[in-house]
Amino acid sequence: MVHVDKVNFKGDPNIGLYCVATDKYAILGENLNKSKLKLLKEVLDVPIITSNIYGTPFVGIFCVANSNNFLVPEIIFDEEFENLKKQLDGIAEVKKIKTLKTALGNNVLCNDKIGILSQEFNEKESNDIQTALAVKTKTINLSEGDVPGSYGILTNKGGIFGSIVKNAEIKIAEKLTGFELGVGTVSTGSSIMSSGIIANSNGFLVSSNSTGFEMGRIDESLGFI
Repeated sequence: MVHVDKVNFKGDPNIGLYCVATDKYAILGENLNKSKLKLLKEVLDVPIITSNIYGTPFVGIFCVANSNNFLVPEIIFDEEFENLKKQLDGIAEVKKIKTLKTALGNNVLCNDKIGILSQEFNEKESNDIQTALAVKTKTINLSEGDVPGSYGILTNKGGIFGSIVKNAEIKIAEKLTGFELGVGTVSTGSSIMSSGIIANSNGFLVSSNSTGFEMGRIDESLGFI
Protein backbone atom coordinates (compact mmCIF):
# COMPACT_ATOMS: atom_id res chain seq x y z
CA MET A 1 0.00 0.00 0.00
CA VAL A 2 1.29 3.46 -0.93
CA HIS A 3 1.96 5.61 2.14
CA VAL A 4 2.80 8.89 0.38
CA ASP A 5 1.56 10.85 -2.61
CA LYS A 6 1.22 14.35 -4.04
CA VAL A 7 -2.14 16.03 -4.44
CA ASN A 8 -3.93 19.36 -4.69
CA PHE A 9 -7.56 20.16 -3.94
CA LYS A 10 -9.34 21.78 -6.87
CA GLY A 11 -6.09 23.39 -7.99
CA ASP A 12 -5.05 24.55 -4.52
CA PRO A 13 -1.80 23.00 -3.21
CA ASN A 14 -2.54 24.19 0.36
CA ILE A 15 -4.15 20.86 1.19
CA GLY A 16 -3.55 21.07 4.94
CA LEU A 17 -5.98 23.97 5.24
CA TYR A 18 -8.84 21.65 4.33
CA CYS A 19 -8.20 18.52 6.37
CA VAL A 20 -7.30 17.18 9.83
CA ALA A 21 -6.07 13.58 10.05
CA THR A 22 -5.68 11.24 13.02
CA ASP A 23 -4.98 7.52 13.34
CA LYS A 24 -8.72 6.76 13.59
CA TYR A 25 -10.38 9.25 11.23
CA ALA A 26 -9.88 12.31 9.04
CA ILE A 27 -12.15 15.35 8.70
CA LEU A 28 -12.25 16.96 5.27
CA GLY A 29 -13.82 20.33 4.58
CA GLU A 30 -13.82 20.12 0.80
CA ASN A 31 -15.94 17.93 -1.46
CA LEU A 32 -13.45 16.10 -3.68
CA ASN A 33 -13.88 13.97 -6.77
CA LYS A 34 -13.92 10.20 -6.33
CA SER A 35 -10.32 9.65 -7.39
CA LYS A 36 -8.87 12.12 -4.88
CA LEU A 37 -11.14 10.91 -2.09
CA LYS A 38 -10.00 7.36 -2.84
CA LEU A 39 -6.38 8.52 -2.69
CA LEU A 40 -6.90 10.06 0.77
CA LYS A 41 -8.49 6.86 2.04
CA GLU A 42 -5.71 4.68 0.63
CA VAL A 43 -2.83 6.78 1.99
CA LEU A 44 -4.28 7.65 5.40
CA ASP A 45 -6.12 4.32 5.77
CA VAL A 46 -8.91 5.78 7.94
CA PRO A 47 -12.54 6.79 7.34
CA ILE A 48 -12.90 10.23 5.70
CA ILE A 49 -15.69 12.43 7.07
CA THR A 50 -16.70 15.59 5.23
CA SER A 51 -17.93 18.70 7.06
CA ASN A 52 -17.67 22.47 6.82
CA ILE A 53 -16.57 24.49 9.83
CA TYR A 54 -18.20 27.91 10.38
CA GLY A 55 -19.53 27.69 6.85
CA THR A 56 -16.04 27.27 5.37
CA PRO A 57 -13.99 24.31 4.10
CA PHE A 58 -11.03 25.28 6.33
CA VAL A 59 -11.10 22.41 8.82
CA GLY A 60 -7.32 22.47 9.08
CA ILE A 61 -7.33 26.09 10.23
CA PHE A 62 -10.22 26.02 12.69
CA CYS A 63 -9.89 22.54 14.23
CA VAL A 64 -7.37 20.38 16.05
CA ALA A 65 -7.67 16.69 16.81
CA ASN A 66 -6.19 13.46 18.04
CA SER A 67 -7.60 9.94 17.76
CA ASN A 68 -10.00 10.37 20.67
CA ASN A 69 -10.98 14.05 20.62
CA PHE A 70 -11.95 16.53 17.93
CA LEU A 71 -11.83 20.18 19.05
CA VAL A 72 -13.78 22.92 17.31
CA PRO A 73 -14.12 26.65 18.10
CA GLU A 74 -17.34 27.82 19.70
CA ILE A 75 -18.20 29.77 16.54
CA ILE A 76 -19.02 26.52 14.72
CA PHE A 77 -22.60 26.40 13.42
CA ASP A 78 -24.98 24.19 15.42
CA GLU A 79 -25.84 22.09 12.37
CA GLU A 80 -22.15 21.42 11.69
CA PHE A 81 -21.51 20.53 15.32
CA GLU A 82 -24.40 18.07 15.46
CA ASN A 83 -23.39 16.54 12.13
CA LEU A 84 -19.83 15.98 13.36
CA LYS A 85 -21.04 14.46 16.63
CA LYS A 86 -23.26 12.07 14.68
CA GLN A 87 -20.56 11.03 12.22
CA LEU A 88 -17.90 10.61 14.92
CA ASP A 89 -20.19 8.78 17.34
CA GLY A 90 -18.29 5.83 18.76
CA ILE A 91 -15.04 7.06 17.17
CA ALA A 92 -14.13 10.33 18.92
CA GLU A 93 -15.69 13.05 21.05
CA VAL A 94 -16.42 16.42 19.45
CA LYS A 95 -15.83 19.29 21.87
CA LYS A 96 -16.25 23.07 21.65
CA ILE A 97 -13.50 25.38 22.87
CA LYS A 98 -14.31 28.96 23.87
CA THR A 99 -11.48 31.26 22.79
CA LEU A 100 -10.82 34.35 20.71
CA LYS A 101 -8.03 32.32 19.06
CA THR A 102 -10.54 30.46 16.90
CA ALA A 103 -7.87 29.16 14.50
CA LEU A 104 -7.20 26.17 16.74
CA GLY A 105 -5.37 24.31 13.99
CA ASN A 106 -2.81 27.10 13.74
CA ASN A 107 -2.35 27.48 17.48
CA VAL A 108 -2.22 23.87 18.68
CA LEU A 109 -0.01 20.97 17.59
CA CYS A 110 -0.80 17.56 19.05
CA ASN A 111 -0.88 13.80 18.75
CA ASP A 112 -2.49 11.18 20.98
CA LYS A 113 -0.10 11.80 23.87
CA ILE A 114 1.08 15.43 23.91
CA GLY A 115 0.15 18.92 22.78
CA ILE A 116 2.13 22.08 22.05
CA LEU A 117 0.16 25.28 22.62
CA SER A 118 0.63 28.87 21.50
CA GLN A 119 1.51 31.28 24.28
CA GLU A 120 -1.30 33.49 23.00
CA PHE A 121 -3.82 31.35 24.89
CA ASN A 122 -4.61 32.52 28.41
CA GLU A 123 -4.33 30.11 31.35
CA LYS A 124 -7.99 29.07 31.28
CA GLU A 125 -7.93 28.43 27.53
CA SER A 126 -4.74 26.37 27.84
CA ASN A 127 -6.25 24.32 30.66
CA ASP A 128 -9.48 23.81 28.71
CA ILE A 129 -7.59 22.61 25.64
CA GLN A 130 -5.41 20.25 27.68
CA THR A 131 -8.49 18.78 29.36
CA ALA A 132 -10.38 18.47 26.08
CA LEU A 133 -7.51 16.75 24.27
CA ALA A 134 -6.79 14.56 27.34
CA VAL A 135 -3.02 14.85 26.78
CA LYS A 136 -0.05 16.49 28.46
CA THR A 137 0.49 19.98 27.00
CA LYS A 138 3.19 22.62 27.08
CA THR A 139 3.27 26.21 25.89
CA ILE A 140 6.22 26.69 23.53
CA ASN A 141 6.96 29.85 21.56
CA LEU A 142 7.97 28.54 18.16
CA SER A 143 9.65 31.25 16.10
CA GLU A 144 8.24 34.76 16.00
CA GLY A 145 4.83 33.74 14.73
CA ASP A 146 3.94 31.65 17.79
CA VAL A 147 1.72 29.31 15.76
CA PRO A 148 2.93 25.77 16.52
CA GLY A 149 0.10 24.20 14.56
CA SER A 150 1.25 26.04 11.43
CA TYR A 151 4.98 25.40 11.69
CA GLY A 152 4.78 21.72 12.64
CA ILE A 153 3.33 18.34 11.73
CA LEU A 154 3.10 15.75 14.50
CA THR A 155 1.89 12.14 14.42
CA ASN A 156 2.26 9.28 16.88
CA LYS A 157 5.34 8.08 14.97
CA GLY A 158 7.24 11.29 14.26
CA GLY A 159 7.17 14.98 13.50
CA ILE A 160 8.73 17.76 11.47
CA PHE A 161 9.02 21.53 11.92
CA GLY A 162 9.59 24.24 9.36
CA SER A 163 13.16 25.47 8.95
CA ILE A 164 12.14 28.81 10.47
CA VAL A 165 11.90 27.13 13.91
CA LYS A 166 15.05 27.43 16.02
CA ASN A 167 17.05 24.40 17.18
CA ALA A 168 16.61 25.34 20.85
CA GLU A 169 12.82 25.39 20.41
CA ILE A 170 12.88 22.01 18.67
CA LYS A 171 14.91 20.53 21.53
CA ILE A 172 12.22 21.63 23.99
CA ALA A 173 9.56 20.03 21.81
CA GLU A 174 11.60 16.81 21.57
CA LYS A 175 11.68 16.50 25.37
CA LEU A 176 7.90 16.68 25.33
CA THR A 177 7.34 14.24 22.45
CA GLY A 178 10.03 11.76 23.49
CA PHE A 179 11.37 11.34 19.96
CA GLU A 180 13.58 13.19 17.49
CA LEU A 181 11.87 15.79 15.32
CA GLY A 182 12.91 16.68 11.81
CA VAL A 183 13.37 20.07 10.18
CA GLY A 184 12.43 20.86 6.61
CA THR A 185 10.15 22.69 4.21
CA VAL A 186 7.18 21.90 1.99
CA SER A 187 5.69 23.39 -1.20
CA THR A 188 9.13 24.35 -2.57
CA GLY A 189 10.54 26.23 0.40
CA SER A 190 7.66 27.01 2.78
CA SER A 191 8.10 26.64 6.55
CA ILE A 192 4.32 26.58 7.02
CA MET A 193 4.33 22.79 7.15
CA SER A 194 0.68 22.33 8.03
CA SER A 195 -0.52 24.05 4.85
CA GLY A 196 1.17 21.53 2.58
CA ILE A 197 0.93 18.24 4.50
CA ILE A 198 -1.85 15.93 5.70
CA ALA A 199 -0.46 13.10 7.82
CA ASN A 200 -1.15 10.35 10.32
CA SER A 201 0.81 7.27 11.39
CA ASN A 202 -0.25 5.37 8.26
CA GLY A 203 0.88 7.81 5.59
CA PHE A 204 0.97 11.37 4.35
CA LEU A 205 0.03 13.56 1.41
CA VAL A 206 1.98 16.63 0.33
CA SER A 207 1.13 19.60 -1.84
CA SER A 208 1.56 19.04 -5.55
CA ASN A 209 4.36 21.63 -5.78
CA SER A 210 6.57 19.98 -3.14
CA THR A 211 9.99 18.75 -4.25
CA GLY A 212 11.35 15.23 -4.07
CA PHE A 213 13.91 16.34 -1.49
CA GLU A 214 11.17 17.84 0.70
CA MET A 215 9.13 14.64 0.44
CA GLY A 216 12.14 12.55 1.43
CA ARG A 217 12.82 14.69 4.48
CA ILE A 218 9.17 14.51 5.55
CA ASP A 219 9.13 10.74 4.94
CA GLU A 220 12.12 10.26 7.21
CA SER A 221 10.95 12.65 9.93
CA LEU A 222 7.51 11.05 10.17
CA GLY A 223 9.10 7.65 10.75
CA PHE A 224 8.36 5.89 7.47
CA ILE A 225 11.98 5.34 6.40
